[in-house]
Amino acid sequence: MGDVVEQGQPSRTALSIALIRAAHQLRPSPRLFEDPLAASISGFAVGELPEQWIPELLHPWILARFRVAEDAIGAAVAAGTRQLVILGAGLDTFGYRNPYPDLRVFEVDHPSTQAWKQERLRAAGIDVPASVSFVTADFEQERWDAALEPAGFDRSVPTIFVCLGVVMYLTERATLNLFARTAAFDAHTELVVDYVDLSAARSPERRAVGDPVLAEVADQGEPWQCYFAPDELAQHLRALGFDAIVDASVPEVLSRYGVDAAAKYDVFSGHILHAARR
Repeated sequence: MGDVVEQGQPSRTALSIALIRAAHQLRPSPRLFEDPLAASISGFAVGELPEQWIPELLHPWILARFRVAEDAIGAAVAAGTRQLVILGAGLDTFGYRNPYPDLRVFEVDHPSTQAWKQERLRAAGIDVPASVSFVTADFEQERWDAALEPAGFDRSVPTIFVCLGVVMYLTERATLNLFARTAAFDAHTELVVDYVDLSAARSPERRAVGDPVLAEVADQGEPWQCYFAPDELAQHLRALGFDAIVDASVPEVLSRYGVDAAAKYDVFSGHILHAARR
């Protein structure tokens, strides 16, 4: 679950996220998130991981969103969901350690990132199971979802969409279209998405950490463009028919998983939202 990219280039931030997941596996248990394939797909040995430009204060948010998503996937499968669509898959590895035999996984991302990822999988010796399908799409296009059906996606089957580290890189128009397309299917639909509310007050201490990150991603050609206030986003989703919405701030999520002093990690007023459309 990664990030969008500029035309013709694989996502650089997707590699950074994979490296954060890999480094987290070196911490003592219990961990926020388990990903034994993160180091392999990133192309580094576990003991040779490079230093990260993303400040450590942001790592718990990055990791917690994967935990929330995979918990939601498990609950959805138990309730009958049989399709997972990862929007902006980046170097996500869920499909290659998927514990649910009846769950089809569709990884959707920019063509350059998809080609790069498949090279990384081959180099790492990670087998791609028959349950995984790669789908190339540009989220700035109106009908990115049309690419799903040729890959075997069934619009009548209950589906969970996971979209992590994506919407802040899109235009608002593309983000609202993305939400609308996930709500345009015939069966029960769930959506897990993270977003940022930069309108919330941030202390000078938080800005000192966050602003250099925003400058860095902009310099890399992946600037943040889209933000929502929680009430605003909930209103958009309800208008699309999502009738069960649970929105949690980063401190709330981290506290749920036992992270001490969780509030200090909320550099960007981040949120993780889980919505369902019956």
